[in-house]
Amino acid sequence: MEQGPSRIAVIGLGYVGLPLAVAFDGAGHTVTAFDIDAEKVATLRAGGDPTGDTGADAIAESSIEFTTDPSSLAGADYVIVTVPTPVDDTGNPDLGYVESAGKTLGRHISPGTTVVLESTVYPGATCEVLCPAVETESGFTVGEEFEVGYSPERLSPGIGGRKLHEVVKIVSGRTDAVTERLADLYGDIIDAGVHTAPSIESAEAAKCVENIQRDVNIALMNELSAALSALDIDTRGVLEAAGTKWNFQQYEPGLVGGHCIPIDPYYLIYRARQANYEPELMSTARRVNDDVPNRVCDLVDDAFTTRAEIRDSHAVDHAVAHETHETPDGTLVQGRDEATTITAERDESDDSPRLLVLGLTYKPGTADVRSAVLKRLVRELETRGYRLVGYDPHGDDQVLASVFEIDLLEDLDFTGFDGVVIPTAHPEFTDLRPADVVSGLGEYPVIVDVDWTFDRESFADLPAIYRDL
Repeated sequence: MEQGPSRIAVIGLGYVGLPLAVAFDGAGHTVTAFDIDAEKVATLRAGGDPTGDTGADAIAESSIEFTTDPSSLAGADYVIVTVPTPVDDTGNPDLGYVESAGKTLGRHISPGTTVVLESTVYPGATCEVLCPAVETESGFTVGEEFEVGYSPERLSPGIGGRKLHEVVKIVSGRTDAVTERLADLYGDIIDAGVHTAPSIESAEAAKCVENIQRDVNIALMNELSAALSALDIDTRGVLEAAGTKWNFQQYEPGLVGGHCIPIDPYYLIYRARQANYEPELMSTARRVNDDVPNRVCDLVDDAFTTRAEIRDSHAVDHAVAHETHETPDGTLVQGRDEATTITAERDESDDSPRLLVLGLTYKPGTADVRSAVLKRLVRELETRGYRLVGYDPHGDDQVLASVFEIDLLEDLDFTGFDGVVIPTAHPEFTDLRPADVVSGLGEYPVIVDVDWTFDRESFADLPAIYRDL
């Protein structure tokens, strides 16, 4: 059923809310975009893109009203809530932002408004957390003065990702009539189609399940990688061979970062435990993937141990080569008869290797730094005594410096580093020649290639210590 242009308000202007606001504006709807971050709103009003993913031109050309004034939410036909839903230090859901957004909206909501939550939550949270917050502040009752629905965000930013209009949109409402209206509304901006879920709870669970599936499969790869490494078998070669079967699922080991895969499983785990069910596989997958930063640090330690052994060996060769000895004709000379071995003088005062961390955003080709796993990796490397400097061609340096608290290079330069760790394989890194990387570093540098940026064989004949997962 065609509704015609609607008045739409979006609460939260991050990686989810901003693309929605731009898309609805482009489809001819009247859009108000609200956020409590005054600096972000000022940037948007000036035509800038604080996410780096939506595009400044699209923002500048839009007719969106960007505001920090919550009274602007009044009169909207639809209010779409896109606020963060993190977990706390114990892995329990933190729905404080959802509750706060509901209370803010409740103080300004107009009768007839339909409220749609897009944030990831556990099954039941829309009706148990968001609705009561709106009702408490407004005095309204859901189903009478206002309606509610749920439509999980499914964006995939970065290289190889999909934009909003390219991903099927799940919609669900408190009633069939609400679901139908939401399907019609989102159909204006989604080219890939709209799927109507049978209930709000099923749509909430579906979002969790999407990322739980990926989390479990990546955990399997990480465990396989650890097991195969213990057996001295190349994981890449195994996966390449296994991948020749038609029904083999292609996943790779690595750090599980970002704001979805490491977080969403905890929401369903939490809800399952409330129902007295212990989801063992999901919980184990989280533990396996959460431990990858420690494994990466172990690889770094092992590589530097090997480096020290090589340098010590060459130092001995160098000393022997300069001993005075007698040739067959009785002449006293220094050095060996054969060619002198390459030397690697060790600086005994340098007991703290200097590492360059390449890639601090959580995914290739994106500026998004929302990745607790990368912060843990950086902190653990520092704890183990490494001096870190970072470089990322996509992230904002001020944001990166604030998040990771390490020095940053403005331009890529390997000079003065003992090695590199590559958590994120940005395209700029995959284009590098391994020989150039090694020659730019110190003698016998360490290369720890977490994201499989390079072919392992490309380092086989180079004077470097290469490690990967």
